[in-house]
Amino acid sequence: MNAHLRKFIFNDLQTIEGYIDPPDALVFLSLLQAQTNNALEGGIAEIGVFYGRSYFLFRKISDDSDKVLAIDLFDIGQTEDGVPTQYGRFVDNGRRLGLPVEEDLIIKGDSTRLRADEIVSKIGRTRFFSIDGGHMLHHIAADSTLATETLADHGVIAFDDTFNPAWPEVTVGVSDFLRERKDTFSTFCMTKYKTYVCRREFHEFYLDAIAKAPDLLAFEHVETEFLGSKVARLHNPMNRRMVYELMMRSGMGAFSERVYR
Repeated sequence: MNAHLRKFIFNDLQTIEGYIDPPDALVFLSLLQAQTNNALEGGIAEIGVFYGRSYFLFRKISDDSDKVLAIDLFDIGQTEDGVPTQYGRFVDNGRRLGLPVEEDLIIKGDSTRLRADEIVSKIGRTRFFSIDGGHMLHHIAADSTLATETLADHGVIAFDDTFNPAWPEVTVGVSDFLRERKDTFSTFCMTKYKTYVCRREFHEFYLDAIAKAPDLLAFEHVETEFLGSKVARLHNPMNRRMVYELMMRSGMGAFSERVYR
């Protein structure tokens, strides 16, 4: 297993306010390493950065030749003068982790107004595209189209909050995306929070990568089907989640990684 990367996921990464939890962080790790091991190259793009938890995970996993592009409005938080504080905190997190933000690979703006060539010109075709921006139907439609138009043949799209009842339009948007492109794209993995999609010709490759990933052996792999595709649903039992949260809240974060072995 990836001891130094697991330490980063279960310790350093948890010091950043954000939403990607260890199961999905381990899926990101497993997929990116499967690509690297098979010489499947490309840039990495993320819509919806917040304070950088998943961005710095991408940076940590990737080697120096990989380009990671972050897209966000960066309009969260306000100083007394009305200036947003989000970007400053994002940069500070990178400095603290020893992963300084590459400011030429940051796009501050509305992702729904971006063109695919603006992304490709910066990082080339994408091998991994994370969508966690606006959660309304028009956001999902625009962001999924943008991801499709920049994706390498072997690329993966990760949709966040797919079945979160707080954001029902995400579910509709992802379902629309898959139905409209049923001959091109298929789902290969689901977790509690995210849905992972690839082109159909790589479906078996990624399904196999999830099944054999050493860092995912702790999860129950349940075979299911979603819109005509065989999917590995990674089940994270409630008792494990409770033990993990208890350890984190009681100051035992340094040992929390053992819960997911």
